[in-house]
Order: sequence, then C-alpha cells, then structure tokens
Amino acid sequence: MTQPVSFFLDDREVEAGPDESLWDVARREGTEIPHLCHAPKPGYRPDGNCRACMVEVEGERVLAASCVRKPQTGMRVQTSTPRVERARRTVFQLLVADLPAADKSHCLDTPLARWCEELGVSGSPFPARERAETDRSHPAVAWFPDACIQCQLCLRACREVQHNDVIGMAHRGAETRVIFDLDDTLAESTCVACGECVQACPTGALMESARVNRMGEALPTVAKRVPSICPYCGVGCQLDFLVEDERIVAVEGRDGPSNNNRLCVKGRFGFDYIHHPQRLTRPLIRRDDAPKAGTCTIDPADPSTHFREASWEEALKVAANGFRKIRERDGGEALAGFGSAKGSNEEAYLVQKLVRTGFGAHNVDHCTRLCHASSVAALLEGIGSGAVTAPFTTCAESDVIIVTGSNTSANHPVAATFLKQAAARGATLIVIDPRGVDLTAYAEHRLLFRPGSDVALLNAMLHVIITEELYDHDFVENRTEGFEELCAHISPYRPEAMAPVCGIEAEAIRRVARIYARAKAAVIFWGMGISQHVHGTDNVRCLIALATLCGQVGRPGTGLHPLRGQNNVQGASDAGLIPMFLPDYQSVKDAEKRARYEQAWGVTLPEEPGLTVVEIIDAAFDRRVKGLYVMGENPAMSDPNLGHAREGLARLEHLVVQDLFLTETAFHADVVLPAAAWPEKEGTVTNTNRQVQMGHPAVAPPGDARQDWWIVQELARRLGLDWNYQGPAEVYREMSGLMASLNNISWERLQAEDSVTYPCPGPKEPGQEIVFGDRFPTASGRARLVPADIIPPDELPDEKYPMILITGRLLEHWHTGAMTRRSRALDAIEPQAAVSLSPADIERMDVRPGDSVRVLTRRGQIGLEVRSDPRVPEGTLFIPFCYFEAAANLLTNPVLDPYGKIPEFKFCAARVERGT
Repeated sequence: MTQPVSFFLDDREVEAGPDESLWDVARREGTEIPHLCHAPKPGYRPDGNCRACMVEVEGERVLAASCVRKPQTGMRVQTSTPRVERARRTVFQLLVADLPAADKSHCLDTPLARWCEELGVSGSPFPARERAETDRSHPAVAWFPDACIQCQLCLRACREVQHNDVIGMAHRGAETRVIFDLDDTLAESTCVACGECVQACPTGALMESARVNRMGEALPTVAKRVPSICPYCGVGCQLDFLVEDERIVAVEGRDGPSNNNRLCVKGRFGFDYIHHPQRLTRPLIRRDDAPKAGTCTIDPADPSTHFREASWEEALKVAANGFRKIRERDGGEALAGFGSAKGSNEEAYLVQKLVRTGFGAHNVDHCTRLCHASSVAALLEGIGSGAVTAPFTTCAESDVIIVTGSNTSANHPVAATFLKQAAARGATLIVIDPRGVDLTAYAEHRLLFRPGSDVALLNAMLHVIITEELYDHDFVENRTEGFEELCAHISPYRPEAMAPVCGIEAEAIRRVARIYARAKAAVIFWGMGISQHVHGTDNVRCLIALATLCGQVGRPGTGLHPLRGQNNVQGASDAGLIPMFLPDYQSVKDAEKRARYEQAWGVTLPEEPGLTVVEIIDAAFDRRVKGLYVMGENPAMSDPNLGHAREGLARLEHLVVQDLFLTETAFHADVVLPAAAWPEKEGTVTNTNRQVQMGHPAVAPPGDARQDWWIVQELARRLGLDWNYQGPAEVYREMSGLMASLNNISWERLQAEDSVTYPCPGPKEPGQEIVFGDRFPTASGRARLVPADIIPPDELPDEKYPMILITGRLLEHWHTGAMTRRSRALDAIEPQAAVSLSPADIERMDVRPGDSVRVLTRRGQIGLEVRSDPRVPEGTLFIPFCYFEAAANLLTNPVLDPYGKIPEFKFCAARVERGT
C-alpha cells in the first residue's frame, strides 16, 4: 500500500498511511487495543499470535488480529463489540490459567497484569498446565516458564532486534516451549545478557535477577524513572534508571537516536557499582608513614593502611598547595592533568581550563590518546575534521559495509545490532581483521590478515581501484588533492606483491576492492585494531583514501566512522582535553585562535603544545613533571608498560586523584578526592555519532562525595582563579559560546530534546547527521590524499618471544575494570583473567583450557588461565586489560605512533609458558 486508505473505525471515517495496521491506526486515533505479543517499538514486527488485539470486521466470519491486519478501502472495523469483549476475556483467562498467583508473581507491573485489571480478569476457569523448571543459573537474567504465554516477543527481541539468535521455540502443540540454544540453561547458552528479552517480556517470565527474591517473587516496584545516558562505550544509548529507596534497581532502554531502546549487558546490568561498599565517601590524605613505590598495592576496601580521612577544606588546601608550590618553584611545565572521557563535556572543559590557566601549561590529555588519537590525526590532516562523517545508523542505507580493526559486538554491542540488521536485509558486510571477531559470522567477505600488515592490505586495495579506474573520477577531480602523488606511490603495491605480506590471496583483495568501489553507498567503520599501532595514522590515511577515491563520503549510507571508545571521548576531545588543541580543535600554535581564548579566560597561554598521556608519565618517571592531577582516569592500568608507568606515578612529588574508588592510580596519590558517578550527575556528553545528549541524576552521591565540576572549581579557586560557576548549565553556556560546533544547541534545548547532533544549522532545526556533502572543512575545501608506506610493528616475534600479543576489551568489562569489576552480575559472568589461544597453539603447548600459564614479554610477565578460541589465529594470543590481578599492560610496548602519539597496544612479541 502506497496511497492512504480510507476506512471506518468504530463508525468514524479514518485514513491509514502506508504500512499501517488496524492497530496502528486505532492507536493514532486514541483507541487503545489490548496487545501482548506486539511491541510498537523500532525493530519489532507484529506477529498476531496472542489474539489479545482482535477486532471485528464487518462481513467477516472470524475476528481479526488488528496488529497484523491491513485496512482496506471502505472496511468497517469495530474495536469493542460484545463479541470482541467476550473473546478478549476468554483469551486473557486462558493465558492467566498457567500463571502464578498474584502474591507469587515475578513482576508486579506487567502489560498482562495491567490488561487483566482493565478487562476485569482476576482468575481463570481453565486448568493450569505443568511447566518447566525455573532457571536461575544466570547471574543477570532469571527465567520463569510458569509465567510464559509463548507470545514470542523474546524470540523476536533476540533474533530480529539484537540478532543474537539464542532464544527459540521447541517441540509442538501443547508441548511447545521457549528454549535457549539447544535447550541449554541460560548460563550455559550463548546468551550475551543484553536483556532485550527481559525488557520485551509482557508477563515477567524473563526478569532481571536482582528484581526477584530467592523464591522468585517480585521485589517492590520502582519509585521513579530518571532518563539519562549510558556511561560506557561511545554509542551513547539513552536509558531510564529505575530507582527505589535511593538505589538503582534496574535499567531500561529508551528510544534514543543511537539505540532505539536497545542496551547491552553493561548498560542494563552494570550500574550497581555505584552502591559498592568500596565507594570513596570522604577525602583522603596520604599518611606520613606510607611511602610511595611503583609496586605499591592497597586494599581498596581499607585505604586506612596508607591514607587518613580529612575534611574537604583540608584536602583541597593540601591538593592546591602542592600544585602551587611546584608551579612557583619549577613553572607550569612541571605540572600536568588528566581529564576523563567518563565525565561530562562540562567537566572536561573545566579540567583543561584549569590546567591551562591554573597550572600554566598545555600538559592536559585523556584516554583519547590511548584509543583513537591516530584516527583524529589522520582525519584532521585528510578531511579537516576529527569526528565521524556519518552516524553508524547510516548503515541502514548502505549496500556495502566495511568493518576493520573492530570487535564491534564486544566493544560497541548496540552499534553492532545495526550492522547485523543491515547484513540481514542484504547489505554486503566485509570484515577485515586479524581475529575472527563476532561479526565475521554475518559477513559475506572475511579478510583475516596477518597482524600488523594493515597498510600492505589497504594499499593493495587502493592499487586495484586506481589501476582498474574504479574510482569516482568526478569526485577525485573536484573534491580531492594529491591524486597524482598517490597514484605514483601506490604503483608497487600490486595485490600479488602484497599477498605474501598480509596473508590474503590476491584475488580476494581484488574482489573486495571492486565490491567497495562499485557500491552505490558504502561506509567504513574501524576501531582500535586500526589505531593502536605505530602505523595507526597511516592505517587511517589509507581508509580516508579508499573512501574519498570512491566518492563514499557525504551521502546517506556512506562515510568514515571511527567507533569511539568511551562514552564521552568525542565530547572531551571537542572540549579541548588534548595538549595540542584548545576547544573545537583550535591549534595552540595559532596566535589568532589562542588570543580568542586568552581574552575569554583572562590569561596568557603558552605557545607550544603540551605533553601527551604517555609523554607525561615518561616525564614523571624522569622527574621533569612533578605534579599531576588525575580526574577519572586510571593510567596505572591503562598505560602501556605498566611497571614503568606505575614507577613514574610513584616518583611524582604531588599526585591528586579524583575518582569513585581507590583505583590502582590512587595507590600512588598524595590526596584522593571522592567524586560523583555518572548516575549521580547532570551534564552533557557527546557520542560517536556527534550527538550531544543530556544526562540527569538518578540518585545522590554517597557520604561526602562531591560533584566533579565543584571539585575542579574549588581547586581552581585555591590556585588563584576567580571561578564562580553555579552548576553545569553555566559551564555549558560558556563553552558553547566559544565552540562553533555547539552553535544552536543550547542547554535548554538539550533539556527539552535530550539529544541534538552537531553541526546544527538553526535553533529549531535538526542537526546534520551526514556532513561534507559539498566540501570538506580544509583550507582548499578538498580532501587530502596522503600516501602511506609500510612500517612494520616496532617489536616483531623472534626465537625468544615467538608469538604476537593483542590486547583489548571484553563485552562484560569496561576499560580498566574500575566500575564493571564492582558490578555483581558483570563480574560473575567474566570473573577470571584468561589468555585466549587458538586450539592449534593449545595442542602444541600441551596445555588444556583452564590450565594456568605465564605470558611474558620484554617488559614483564603475568599469570592467568588458558581459554580456547578458534577465532584467534595461530601464533597470536589475546588478553583483556581489565584485570588488576593479571594486568595485560604490564606486557605492552610503549612505543608511539609518531603522529597520534598512541602506543602500540595491538602488537608486541610474547611467549607463553606452562604454570604460574
């Protein structure tokens, strides 16, 4: 149906739009029809199997399920005749016959209970059937078959929305029931605990384990819902915190622009960390009898072994006086600060402003240096902007999608659902990665190349596109520069020559290059497998060349998208939390740009860029940087070569750490300031899609913990700065007045709309999701094509260290584990540090999964257990870096990409030995 259809609904003439069902039209017209198996949410198709939504169509013998019935011209539909009402009551009586009694219910507020109350159904004349046993095996999700009505919403949630394909229906007739995988328990199944089925279930058959008691009975209903944003990855999912008695008891997804109600296991089950008994609630000052050492460890549950509690006045005085003393004696260059991509835009802005105006240096950075710094360097150089050119949701309009260097299903799980949906509708998904990441199961083409050979492979693809003249001649001529130089450079990179280097057959390289170049709309996504190399900037230069040569930028379905790691790494970078740029990427070397901020802030700023994260730690080790302020970062876990990094922290004369817990970094602190967690804050964050979004506080900070913006301001005042912000809104107004990227995105607008994409052309207009359709924000308006040479990884395998170590994240744990290791469900799912090895390597080493081994590099060694993973190539091992007891970064190589100054986390030589 493409034209509106006129029909009669309850004797009123109405019109149905394209693809609207009778149920849709009734809802739009204000008539609520009962429904259980139908979820009117993005991604859910109507199924019509519960029969709760039946209506009467004049002239038809049987009632019709309104959620799947399309209207026809002249049709007369009645939604509430006596026949309909009798049928509905019977349907609900049949359904509740098998359900537990109200006082034994697993959930007190379900759609089924609400409709039963509205229809006056309090019991059933029908006998109950025997049901399967309850399954409480999973740490996060509980399964109660006695409440299941087989509406199959959970199946559609799992298969068609999240695309995990764990839930199915087994057996036939009256024996039909829901199963997980091959009738496994939830804990033994491949369930990733996204909780989509829990949110979809209309009866309480699938529940959050934390919302039922040990008998399976529902705990008290929530007192309030607070809308906010997930603080984990860069997807920026909108959610509701469900709060009871000042505790977050559950989380539900909202229909935000980046998640359409979806969440992952962390976003749904990973918020109880804010109630953990190890939360810092009072300021701490290091005891005089507690000397520092790089090897120092402290029990976070008992800081008193090394610290004493203090008042805020004393702690702030000691913190500020330490910085003031160093500044006056050694100058601002002896001070540095780390901000956090876990905080808000406002907090990031204040931290960089504090370091620049209070410390007197540009030595300020954050975790972007450890994830996508090389991507930003190449993007700024090539297209004049360090942000994505299109949101990841644009893949819905792509016919070809490349994902390279990204285990998206683990690192950006909700974004991965959109990629899976695109593949399911027929888009060609190409996965390019050394490991067989989860998305390879959905990919039509898989290039599992040799680690560290990215440039060889990508240059070979460019060779095919150029020599076969598959590039977009018009786009190249009018929108790029440097084409002739690239052509000359690419000449030796024939696929046949590069195949032995990258391990991919020449014909496979040619096939994928042709598919991408000939696509009507193609998009490239990449992660830290691209950026965390000494040649990370070169890797991204190649991706930029691919996209711009083929004209795959500036249109729906096209683009360049580095999947940003942290929830606000985009916003923190925009806000100037980097040493070479002021807010909005204004170079500190540009006198005119610098003068604008000097006038706004009333200070004279240094003319040279500051030090980056790793450079600051190196300078601390060498005692050139003597004072460091760390807000919400944990370099004692996230930096490479941790033995060196921790010793550098211990050598600092003055270290102030502001955090939620006594982190590994705080072990070396002189002052520890207890801060508020994201669910306790108000502020804005900017996700990987350039969507600026508003978060709201759900609960108050515990004890005497304070808001981060307040703490930064109090330090600034004690360093002689006249700061008098009244809250995040005032900070946002100042920064938005200086940042053109936030034009037309006011605080008030964000409070009203929750999310606005930048750039935004007007105060009432939507933001521009797709950018650079006409020109690039470079001096010439063109994209710059930059040739890239093959640069080998800094440290290649040899006889002593014959394997390649790759580090990264797990689905269940975030970054250094400070939050997720303190979440009951998340840590229960993945409690043990493990090294993933190929089955062939496990057999060669004569070990078994679960055995203890040591992994050694030139920098250190750790002990952990073996995990078999057929997706890991032979000669390679993978270790997540979130486990303090087996810190992977004790092993990693600190050598830096020369442009982005990012360490080579994704490649170093290692060996594995049996035993611990």
